[in-house]
Amino acid sequence: MKILSIHHVQLAMPPEKEDEARKFYVEVLNFVEIPKPSNLARRGGVWFAQGATQIHLGVENDFRPAKKAHPAFLVEDLSELKARLERSNCNVIEDEPLEGYDRFYVSDIFGNRLEFLQQR
Repeated sequence: MKILSIHHVQLAMPPEKEDEARKFYVEVLNFVEIPKPSNLARRGGVWFAQGATQIHLGVENDFRPAKKAHPAFLVEDLSELKARLERSNCNVIEDEPLEGYDRFYVSDIFGNRLEFLQQR
């Protein structure tokens, strides 16, 4: 058995907050909403993609944000993304250096931790 890649990362969100998710993931991070299969759509939540990277936001009735566990996105222009996030009033958090990368963290609209990296 060989793992080829990660297909998607699932994060949780509170019920009935799909519009807020769209504003953050589409308008701020430039993801595109992708349709959920009809058999899963009734559960709520929303899916996004950018290239081969997918984020699935699933509804949890007793939602608590992931403050430690997180996806890490490799990006082309970290400084442009940082500026866009700051213009959107997101709190960008610098962290300890990671050899070979510049990076920072931000929380999504629901408080889930996201990491963004750019190779030096």
